[in-house]
Amino acid sequence: MLTIRKIKFTYTQIIVLGTFALIFLGAILLSLPISARNGVRTPFINSLFTASSAFCVTGLIVYDTYTHWSLFGQIVILMLIQIGGLGFMTIITLFSLILKRRIGLKERRLLMESANTLNIGGIVRLVKKIIKRTFIIEGMGAILLTIRFYQKMGLLESIYYGIFHSISAFCNAGFDLMGKYQPFSSLTKYCGDIGVNLTIMSLIVIGGLGFLVWEDILENKLSFYKYHLHSKIVITITIILILGGALLFYIWEENNSMVNMSIYERILASLFQSVTPRTAGFNTINQNNLSESGSLLTMLLMIIGGSPGSTAGGIKTTTFAVLIIGSISSAKKTSEITIYKRKLEKDALKKACSIAIIYMTIALVFIMILCSIENFSLKQISFEVFSALSTVGLTMDVTSNLTSNVSKLILSLLMYGGKVGVLSLAAALSEKKEIIQLSRPAEKIVIG
Repeated sequence: MLTIRKIKFTYTQIIVLGTFALIFLGAILLSLPISARNGVRTPFINSLFTASSAFCVTGLIVYDTYTHWSLFGQIVILMLIQIGGLGFMTIITLFSLILKRRIGLKERRLLMESANTLNIGGIVRLVKKIIKRTFIIEGMGAILLTIRFYQKMGLLESIYYGIFHSISAFCNAGFDLMGKYQPFSSLTKYCGDIGVNLTIMSLIVIGGLGFLVWEDILENKLSFYKYHLHSKIVITITIILILGGALLFYIWEENNSMVNMSIYERILASLFQSVTPRTAGFNTINQNNLSESGSLLTMLLMIIGGSPGSTAGGIKTTTFAVLIIGSISSAKKTSEITIYKRKLEKDALKKACSIAIIYMTIALVFIMILCSIENFSLKQISFEVFSALSTVGLTMDVTSNLTSNVSKLILSLLMYGGKVGVLSLAAALSEKKEIIQLSRPAEKIVIG
């Protein structure tokens, strides 16, 4: 625990407060006249919303990124995305390494919490690898996107667009500059472009797998049986969700949002719509045109999100897997939860249930509040709330048309909570200096 002028902060609280401080600094920069394309000061509430969305790698926007923000403003947004995607403790470590400062035990503990790693051993070495591989992957993505964008843009512009969209995709942020063609259009103009689609999807998936899974894949190559249990669960659930989701979108959206597409475009759009809710925020089809089934599936994918230790949000794939397998074990009246011939630790199911219950409670409470404030349908409000809390960024045109500043603050708080993690946020708000362990008498109740 760190002490500042007799005020004690836990490691979780430091991360939560540090995240808030960086968002506030970003909001101040974005509110400056130099950040707006027209040179006029942007209202602070809208700057705060944009900074929250960028740092929390969400992608919900009140202004179109290209038409409202100047080059300076766009770079501020891009820096917030990069810092938010890597984690601010990772960035601090990067500067410490550049300045050749010693990284002590307290900083290592913070890094372990920030990076969602399982142990403190080798944490600095892992962070170095994360930074190096992040820039390599984003660089490769930028090159591929630059080649595609160069067909319709000048060289310098296509390079800038390539870098911006590569970082935004890898960090699962969903911010784009396609307002150049049509405001709030995202990647709909590139719906049939296989190069752009595959590059963006690959960056999203790689960013959403998590740093621990990268390490496992690079170390053990294609020897799946050698992977850690964490990696096996993440990869399995990711493949099931992408392929299963794509198949369902292809079937359900054939006569709805994809009605005028060729089979080739429909396959690409189905894959992209299956990947982007977990939790990227780019879209190649208009979310307002989704069928009721497609909308519900998108919300479900947003709730699940990406994987622990990644740039994605949601309750996470491992939480989803533990809930499903734990429910099956409970139905079979089996006391142990086993996956891939391995037994999970006793608290895994309890933690998964806590995350899911806290997440859904927060979502339902704020859905009701926003429904009482804004004049949108229940589906639109629910879609927006899940998108914010899971740091997704997909929208049914609610965010850009909000009438109340209270609604913007609510969505900003949801994005913030989704970024730091609902369990971490709850822990930071409720942690006490001393916990007295009491053993209470047990009594049975009827469940179900």
